Amino acid sequence: MPVWLYSLVLLLPLGAPSPDPEPSLGDGEPTALVVPAGLSEASRSLRTAADGADTPDEDESEDQDGKISTPKTKSGTDDEDHSGGKESGQHSAYGVHVPRLSDESGPLVLDGFPERPKPLIELGEPFLGTGTLKPGLELPTGAVWQPAFLAFGTLRTAAQALDAGTGEVAEVVARLDLFGNLALSGTERLVIGLRSLDEDGQFTSYVFDSDGFGEDGYRDRLNLNIGSLFFEGDFGEIFPNLSRDDSSRTDWGFAIGRQPLIFQEGLLINDVIDSIGITRNTLLPKNTSNFRTTFLLGLDDIDRTDSSIGRRNREDRDALLLAVLTSTDFRATTLDVDLAYVDTDFGGDQANLGVSAVQRFGKISSSFFAAVSQSTGDEGDLAADGVLVAGELSWIPVATYDHLYVTAFAALDDYRPIARDPALGGPLGRMGINFASVGIGSLGAPLSNQARDVVGGAVGRQFFFDKTRRQLIIEAGFRFGLEDDISNQFAGTARYQMAVGRRFVWVFDVFGGRREFDGAGGEDQTLLGGRVELVTKF
Repeated sequence: MPVWLYSLVLLLPLGAPSPDPEPSLGDGEPTALVVPAGLSEASRSLRTAADGADTPDEDESEDQDGKISTPKTKSGTDDEDHSGGKESGQHSAYGVHVPRLSDESGPLVLDGFPERPKPLIELGEPFLGTGTLKPGLELPTGAVWQPAFLAFGTLRTAAQALDAGTGEVAEVVARLDLFGNLALSGTERLVIGLRSLDEDGQFTSYVFDSDGFGEDGYRDRLNLNIGSLFFEGDFGEIFPNLSRDDSSRTDWGFAIGRQPLIFQEGLLINDVIDSIGITRNTLLPKNTSNFRTTFLLGLDDIDRTDSSIGRRNREDRDALLLAVLTSTDFRATTLDVDLAYVDTDFGGDQANLGVSAVQRFGKISSSFFAAVSQSTGDEGDLAADGVLVAGELSWIPVATYDHLYVTAFAALDDYRPIARDPALGGPLGRMGINFASVGIGSLGAPLSNQARDVVGGAVGRQFFFDKTRRQLIIEAGFRFGLEDDISNQFAGTARYQMAVGRRFVWVFDVFGGRREFDGAGGEDQTLLGGRVELVTKF
């Protein structure tokens, strides 16, 4: 029952029949869970720190509904009271209505859930704590802030090796993502993030054998550079006195600073950019349940694919990014339509359009993507024309808790995202673990994740054991070149993940592949590799 209707029932005279609710967009088939666009790595790590290490895969879905549960009512009767007390919403002997919700605070019910690990630093109101809140600070604008600070992060250390046929590498490598989150209210916060062990896609490591991959020895990438620093909030919540009855259109969200941005699930933008974003949410066009639009201005730290250096992603110091990003929830699907443009002095200007739809067909979850990149002048090292279409189907096999998925894609010409982090490689990383960069070290992916004149896909299954604390993913992937200079590639990967205690996750990968250069002017290659990684969350 919708929350507003439940409130209306409480206001009806005792004994009055409950009105029948009109059909709403919440009835019928469930809609797909939508992760807010631009969700930062700090936000994801914060949720992981609260949940513990029970969900070891950082790329797993986090489908915790958060739905509001309300007591059921019977038409023409009082609400059921199994407690016999006054706190069930009945009238007392003196005709005074007693509220359903108690004023007494109680502990958080954790039946079936592990307790929250203690963060590295926690000041102010405890995160997900219980009890009476402190009064806080009232600003001249009318807003009330209750500052609370959390420090948390993730340390990844890995030993990994690859024999690529034409070269080999063996290394020990580390990556540290450290965040500080100063929550001022439910809508305002300041976030700072450091990545002190890597810079521009290069990681602090010790290389034992690097035939064809650079020099052996220690590689120092220690730094104190700020990886992210941004403030986000809601204009209407900072200035509530402008609309005391909350009837004016002052609810505009905004974020400013160096912030992680992900749109079209990384096919359009997946980068940390110095930017300003303004968002208008909870709009309700006809036949929708929500419409969100974001206006984005990127000013600095925009990374683009450079064909002159082996299609690696590097910073375009002269780039300016403009984007309009929308998301619409319909009854049966969520539709995202995004338009972005980057202007630069060197390398070529580029415009991108991305469209995606996420929905369910019966018991099958599906997502479909279409993206276009278009150089607005002459093609340069940083701009190119191309089209990418992709899709994924996934479902739970009968009588199991496993996850079975199939992906497919086709790229015509040379599709390039508008911005992509140097550690992530090309846009096809979304298509499976055979295409995805591990985001640490120099191994790359078993299959090329560049989207130039190629078709391909993957099929995989994720097995869950021990209440998801242990997982096994087995996946096979392939890609066929549409031009003579594009190789055909095949690969298989097995990944085993195991949570240990509350803060540690072991990850074991083994993979092999084949690259055939028929007509591409190269020698066929056989790839073999493996890695062991310890993920520490604190």
